[in-house]
Amino acid sequence: MKKFDLQGTGVALVTPFHKQGNIDFTAFGNLIDHTIEGGVDYLVCLGTTSEYPTLSEQEKLAILAFTIEKVEGRVPIVLGMGGNDTRCLVDKIRKTDLSAISAILSVAPYYNKPNQKGLYSHFKAVAEASDVPVVLYNVPGRCGVNISADTTIQLAKDFPNIIGIKEASGNMAQCMDILLNRPQGFTVVSGEDALVLPLMALGMQGVISVTANAFPRLMSEMVSHCLKSNLKKARAIHETLLPFSNAIFEEGNPVGIKAALEILGITSPYVRQPLVKSSKQLQTKLQTIVNNII
Repeated sequence: MKKFDLQGTGVALVTPFHKQGNIDFTAFGNLIDHTIEGGVDYLVCLGTTSEYPTLSEQEKLAILAFTIEKVEGRVPIVLGMGGNDTRCLVDKIRKTDLSAISAILSVAPYYNKPNQKGLYSHFKAVAEASDVPVVLYNVPGRCGVNISADTTIQLAKDFPNIIGIKEASGNMAQCMDILLNRPQGFTVVSGEDALVLPLMALGMQGVISVTANAFPRLMSEMVSHCLKSNLKKARAIHETLLPFSNAIFEEGNPVGIKAALEILGITSPYVRQPLVKSSKQLQTKLQTIVNNII
């Protein structure tokens, strides 16, 4: 089994599109370079922010292959592999070449709303199928179901290759419960950009960030300060980034971050339906915020 350190700053990459709707691989390559040069510790490919549900299987394979080739081993790659059909997901994990992948990020099953026993059973199957480390992804706002602290801790204890969780519940009490009772070596990172500082102050060890698409260096520096318990310096960066991190989610993800990336000249703002481009009001707001940061 590979070793992977989830600690630090991961970036949940967007998928840039041309106006016609096809993938803009030139912009995608620029984004990868931008984030790596900005100091992130690893990239998350084909996560929620990639607009994964609207990508065809051929496009997903092309994005993964391009990412591996472009990264050239400079940082680890975490691959999003989740679903709400456990048998189908297990089959996909077993058939996917994960030799260049450091870990998979597996979101809670969505729409069918399993109970905690069902969630445990699902992730048990994922862990047993994967030859690389598994990172759980808890995001109740998107999935309609919450992986409880008890379920997270039990999975961490029962399956050594479940190495951590991206916690995006926003439930501070639940996060503290996991941090207090997790087994040694189990890493907890934030899935909420606006809460990175307080959650790391409680003991989380990093973030998988949307904001880092635009401002990788600032996010990486803030996380580094937190890991060194230098909260005064971390708070200064947090206060700089907070208006941005809040604004980019106002009209959904990745609508806001793509609008910001257009302002920064990195990628286009285009998204795929059912998402739509950001409003003029949000674009104006982001322009002001970005100008204040840069």
